[in-house]
Amino acid sequence: MKVIIAVDSVHGNTKQVAETLKDEIEKAGHEVVFINLRKEFRVPSEGDLLLVGSPTRVAKMTGKAKRFMKRLDVAAWTGRTVATFDTHMPLPDDPKEREKALKWVEPGAAGKLSALAAERGLKVHSPPLRCMVSDMKGPLAPGELEKAGEYARQIVASISR
Repeated sequence: MKVIIAVDSVHGNTKQVAETLKDEIEKAGHEVVFINLRKEFRVPSEGDLLLVGSPTRVAKMTGKAKRFMKRLDVAAWTGRTVATFDTHMPLPDDPKEREKALKWVEPGAAGKLSALAAERGLKVHSPPLRCMVSDMKGPLAPGELEKAGEYARQIVASISR
């Protein structure tokens, strides 16, 4: 199976998640094409699975991730799975503060990327992967890379069936 991972990362946290996904998918014996949207912008038309990631910034995906999803050739990807992932800020423990902060986190970049893919008629894997950072700029919260690894194993298993 050929897997495309396209990621935009501002502080490096989302890229870390993408690299973990890549490593786990390669361990399972699959080919991975890694596209860092900060360095290159190419929209692939070949692959069996596409993973697109972005940090959640001001409740949205980055412009690079949005452009990537909008330029994706729907005809080429029809019937193939698209999955999304993001990183997001931590939520406060206080219930009132948490409620206020949710508007900046939900549905996040992953949710908006998934919605955009679905609007375009693509087959979207649900749920998306959402990883939390410890602080606004990172690092990733404890256990988030392990969660990303498990997500990679699960999605590969579900696609390979």
